[in-house]
Amino acid sequence: MTDEQALRIGEVAESTSLSLRTLRHYEDIGLVIPSARTEGGFRLYGAEDIARLMIVRRMKPLGYSLEEMRALLDVVDALRRTPGDPQLRTELEAILDEARSRRERLATQVAMADEFLAQLDGV
Repeated sequence: MTDEQALRIGEVAESTSLSLRTLRHYEDIGLVIPSARTEGGFRLYGAEDIARLMIVRRMKPLGYSLEEMRALLDVVDALRRTPGDPQLRTELEAILDEARSRRERLATQVAMADEFLAQLDGV
């Protein structure tokens, strides 16, 4: 990865809508580690790093814990190494089922919130 291909932490924060603090925390706990650093020690994120961050960012509204996020990323990483592994495919399918279920619950909550707002508008 060249410096031209990589983004610094501020650029990544802006493009992912994640805070600098969150990005640093994810690195501290080993969830998403920048691919490189400049000679001055600045974090550099490549396309794969940003893709991982976007997976994590999209899991947040569905209420996934950091441990669940890490487990999903572990499965994704393992599937990239061995795409045909049937056990990993089964794990991914279970994760997808859970994500669909969480999305349904979230959609129900949004519908209830919309109903609540409509009631208040009618007062």
